[in-house]
Amino acid sequence: MGGELAGGKVGRGSENKVLFVAAVSLSNQGSPLFVKLSLVEGFNSAAIKDWAVKNLAPGCKVLSDGLACFNAVTDANCIHTVNVVGACKPRDLPQFKWVNTVLGNLKTSLAGAYHALDYVKYASGYLAAFCYRFNRRVDLRTLVVKLMADTALCGPHPLRVIRAAERYC
Repeated sequence: MGGELAGGKVGRGSENKVLFVAAVSLSNQGSPLFVKLSLVEGFNSAAIKDWAVKNLAPGCKVLSDGLACFNAVTDANCIHTVNVVGACKPRDLPQFKWVNTVLGNLKTSLAGAYHALDYVKYASGYLAAFCYRFNRRVDLRTLVVKLMADTALCGPHPLRVIRAAERYC
């Protein structure tokens, strides 16, 4: 998430890039149920293993795009299937339909709500807010009521905990 800064590096080396993992759980019919968007230290086996242990149920099926670090989900007792994407376009990859749709919706949501994004500083908050809304989208009439209830039940927290919102997504 993020892009190049004027005069800075482009691509994965950009100073403005924030690394995160996007996971979408699907129903037996193939419809999206929940989304998890989590910041990671890097795309290496250790970081992905830590993420998988904290966020995936043992025995769940994981489909990844072939990036080598995602093989580490097997260390969390997950069943891993690799589908190498290569130069394919998203429309040519129906198995990644929902993760691509969620990422597109995330980008649209951020572009529509924020005009000057500081990804490095606020990425966890942006991702957590999107996850909260997505994971409660089935009954939109109760979204605000649930938010108020969650807020009331939460209790006081120091600012450092509030800023680390991705842990609560």
